[in-house]
Amino acid sequence: MKVERLEWLNFRNLSGGFLTPCDSVNTIFGENAQGKTNLLEALWLFTGVRSFRGAKDSELVRMGRDAAALKIGFSSEERSQTAEIHIENGKKTAWLNSVPLKSCSGLIGNFRVVAFSPENISLVSGGPVLRRNFMDLALCEVKPGYASLLGRYGRTLFQRNALLKDIPRHSELLDSLDIWDEKLSVYGEKVTALREAYLERLRGPAEAFYSGICGNREKIGLIYRKNAQNLKESLFQARAEDIALGHTSVGPHRDDMELTIDSVPARTFASQGQKRSAVLALKLAEAELLFRDSGEEPVILLDDVMSELDTGRQDYLFNHLDRFQVFITCCEPGVSMKNRSGRFFEVSGGFVGPKTEPSASVRETG
Repeated sequence: MKVERLEWLNFRNLSGGFLTPCDSVNTIFGENAQGKTNLLEALWLFTGVRSFRGAKDSELVRMGRDAAALKIGFSSEERSQTAEIHIENGKKTAWLNSVPLKSCSGLIGNFRVVAFSPENISLVSGGPVLRRNFMDLALCEVKPGYASLLGRYGRTLFQRNALLKDIPRHSELLDSLDIWDEKLSVYGEKVTALREAYLERLRGPAEAFYSGICGNREKIGLIYRKNAQNLKESLFQARAEDIALGHTSVGPHRDDMELTIDSVPARTFASQGQKRSAVLALKLAEAELLFRDSGEEPVILLDDVMSELDTGRQDYLFNHLDRFQVFITCCEPGVSMKNRSGRFFEVSGGFVGPKTEPSASVRETG
């Protein structure tokens, strides 16, 4: 999968323009607050999900304008395709190959992207919910039906928790816990099994990418930590405590993925550079599994990835990922020059490279 062309009009601080990237590493450089991340965000939106920056749709329109437009040309499944997104009145509308979609979610699965942003460091340093979300979102991409299974588990968990809150006032409801425990254990064991299997597949590529990033000096480890070996039995044993607490204390919603560097917990002992390298290795391993399952390499977006990485790690990212199409942002021109074979785009004041006029093929907006 390759981006052939990206066009924009009144998106964030980008007034209008286009870029034609190369098939390998594309370096987007410039000072802070000039619009570099906006370009990556524009690409990301074509995945069909909300901005990786958590922005509201209304925040995506250039200040003083009524609407914004994005258009992408990309190759996938051995053919060229196009997609468009319009943002107006706080709402997005989308087209795929000139066919209007009911919503932007209709783009999901057509344009695959793996993105890294500085906030992703919390995958290592933050709480377990972030690491569970990483596994769950990755599994939704590669495992048909996983999102549905996760939804069934979540709804059953909600019903069991509601029942736990009612039992102290209505003791006659206690017997009905058996029904919800049975359902929750069936769904929960499946969720856990799929996560463990995904982590087992992820481990090899993550180790290989981390080894490349750090120059074989360290080794990353991934361990799935589940808090219940037998979920049905654990639910029964925790029943009294759960009633007292008013929520379910065991199950995959309490599991974690532990990352280690040379067998030492990364969350506690890793440096900022090591944490950044670990998350990068996870993201690149995720991209590798997407390729193995779909037959196409996803596009990789690396936002502000160079800070806190030494020269060797920077060099690896610029020059050893050319089997993927990569878009990478950085501030210092000297750092960007480590990209020895790719293409460069300078961003300044919302203008990108030498071409700043919007293409006529972008539909007119506001």
